[in-house]
Amino acid sequence: MGKGKLAKFAEMAQNPLVVECPMAAVMQEAFPLRGRWHEDFFHNENPIVLELGCGRGEYTVGLGRQVSDKNFIGVDIKGARMWTGAKEALQSGMKNVGFLRTNIEFIQRFFAPDEVSEIWLTFSDPQMKKVTKRLTSTYFLERYRQFLQNGGLIHLKTDSNFLFTYTEELLKVNEIVPEYKTRNLYGSSSGDGVGKEASSIQTYYESMWRARGIDIKYLCFRLSHATKLVEPNVEIPLDEYRSYSRENRSGNSKHI
Repeated sequence: MGKGKLAKFAEMAQNPLVVECPMAAVMQEAFPLRGRWHEDFFHNENPIVLELGCGRGEYTVGLGRQVSDKNFIGVDIKGARMWTGAKEALQSGMKNVGFLRTNIEFIQRFFAPDEVSEIWLTFSDPQMKKVTKRLTSTYFLERYRQFLQNGGLIHLKTDSNFLFTYTEELLKVNEIVPEYKTRNLYGSSSGDGVGKEASSIQTYYESMWRARGIDIKYLCFRLSHATKLVEPNVEIPLDEYRSYSRENRSGNSKHI
């Protein structure tokens, strides 16, 4: 590991806005903040919003600046990337932003039932080869239901036509009507509310994708605790372009 990464990890360990929990610790003992994020971390009762796969934390910090009456937690396993947002939030004196460094596969172990009001999925890897790795799959939605309030919002903002279409089909087969949906967020009239919120923050990689002529897709939906979830049985064309942060997405002509 390079000296730069070591220095960042050392800073992360001293940053009071960062909670680090390696997989071994997650599996062996109860997480002390589970059910106590309001009391022990944010020291208020404002709604908690997660950004899963937060990367550099641009969205977490951006939302925290825009919405002062909500608490935002960026979650990712890559600490060297998260360091950017965590440092910015600390230097800015933000009180409604935090970061959790851990594996998203075990996200239900960190939050108690009804502790979270919304989830943002911003430019998640589409995971075209394995359904259970997609952050909008039933595999993950079942995990979210263990801590997301009944009817809580899930936001998906993505460059990937594959992931967007897959999520559309999943909602359709489960008879979930999106609150908002567009295949061209910046080309359509985002209006106000959730559409405006989604278009108000643009990450570095998002601007690069737009410069390449790739439309940004966005949808949000409410996740009920009562709905029995099933996977869609459809073929979806794979993304054919190469992303800035991922390998070549295309392997076959179709996949689900």
